[in-house]
Amino acid sequence: MQAKEWNAVYWKNQSNRFIGLKKDVMLTIAVSSRSLFHLEESNEIFEKKGQAAYDRHMEENENVVLEPGGAFSLVKKLLALNTPGAKKRDRVEVVLLSRNSAGSSVRIMKSIRAHGLAIDQAVFTSGANRFRYAQQYGADLFLSATGQDTRKALENGIASATILTGARPLAENDPTVRIAFDGDAVIFSDESDAVFRAQGLESFIAHEKAKEDIPLGDGPFKRLVHKLLELRSSLPPDDEGNMALRIGLVTARGLESSGRVMTTLRQWGLSLDELVFAGGTDKGPLLKAMSADFFFDDTGHNVKSAHEHNIASAQVPFGAGGIVTYKHEKPGAIIAPTAMGHGLPQSHQRPANGADDKEVMMIGQKSNGIRMGPR
Repeated sequence: MQAKEWNAVYWKNQSNRFIGLKKDVMLTIAVSSRSLFHLEESNEIFEKKGQAAYDRHMEENENVVLEPGGAFSLVKKLLALNTPGAKKRDRVEVVLLSRNSAGSSVRIMKSIRAHGLAIDQAVFTSGANRFRYAQQYGADLFLSATGQDTRKALENGIASATILTGARPLAENDPTVRIAFDGDAVIFSDESDAVFRAQGLESFIAHEKAKEDIPLGDGPFKRLVHKLLELRSSLPPDDEGNMALRIGLVTARGLESSGRVMTTLRQWGLSLDELVFAGGTDKGPLLKAMSADFFFDDTGHNVKSAHEHNIASAQVPFGAGGIVTYKHEKPGAIIAPTAMGHGLPQSHQRPANGADDKEVMMIGQKSNGIRMGPR
């Protein structure tokens, strides 16, 4: 079978048969191959030498196990939440959605097996759009290294983020899953964020105080947080009363603007495990103190800060300012926002022109009009 004969290749690793679409678990996560594994060396070959050289490299090294990528630890720990010994997963399903071809996909399949990941379902599209599969699988979250797919997912109601790629250290021997989220433009709408952008800090605080009893609007990750809390409620505590899943909010807001956040959480019935009002300070050290496994934020500076403190992170391309895409930077790189001069650390500053943090997206070569490679 030649790769070009297939628009998409479906794979189920235990039975090696074609799979159907199903949704019988509490949470479904879709990840790209570059989210799951460290494929930067292979990607560099693709960028410099093209598709044929990339495919040849992957096939020649198909027995070389890929190192873990940014989403690896999160995926492994979430899959461990399924009931031990059950005939099928009852809580969490992970689906791999890759633009790799049939030929280059073998190394990825073998790496999944070598790492002992309980991933049965995968799609390899030979460069075609993966997003339609995220919809059909009923994905609650889609992690990708490609901003275009991320935005399409968000536009269609699927929580999605562009992961900061690169090899990540494996989590220590701690089974607890800790996921942290920013508030505005992630769990909540970007209404208040837009006020801050347009009018500055003082007006933002006055606006929030005036609306302290009015819940914020829905953000793109509200539904995902609800699903995670439902999952948490299904998990029994250990012998010491510790929960296997903890959800935290890490916001740049200070206590002076915290009232509306609390009103919203109560109105929505969200009982989070940890609340951090950073007051504009750098989020990276706070996330490290939390021992977060993964962090979602709409601002590039905060994502980069988390990454620098060994916290896997992803940027949510949602907000009042939109996204600026660059074609000439390395994939997964994050450019920090320009200071607005509001007296806040950079973790809560925005570009003066109203544009959001610049998401960097790699535009590479094409194969038959379709971008392939390790996406």
